[in-house]
Amino acid sequence: MCGFEGFVPVDGLPIYLQIVRYVERGVVAGSIAHGDELPSRRTLSAQLGVNPNTVQKAYRMLEEEGLITSRSGAKSEVCAPPDLVAALRSKLLEQEITAFVRSLRQSGLDKGAALELIDRLWDQKEESV
Repeated sequence: MCGFEGFVPVDGLPIYLQIVRYVERGVVAGSIAHGDELPSRRTLSAQLGVNPNTVQKAYRMLEEEGLITSRSGAKSEVCAPPDLVAALRSKLLEQEITAFVRSLRQSGLDKGAALELIDRLWDQKEESV
């Protein structure tokens, strides 16, 4: 069963979108695998302290995305074949890079300075970044 122990809500983003992102990122990272069961809507709403309709909205979005399947009276199950995981990884990376580029522009960096910064940081050890 996929747990939400590491889920930490943040301000500024609706909770249903945070649930969707948590599942998407977990699938991409491999901490949530194909076939894993998600907590029931009621269980997750109680665990997170949110309205069950909020969890329902998140699960419906994940179903529309093809990332989970749900059957009446049964728990929702992750459906993450390799091609879907690859497409999801690309989507998430593009969203994060878009936000990063927007931040660099807002900081007043031009493309050359931004690429120099990225190039310098790319070669540093991960622990020091």
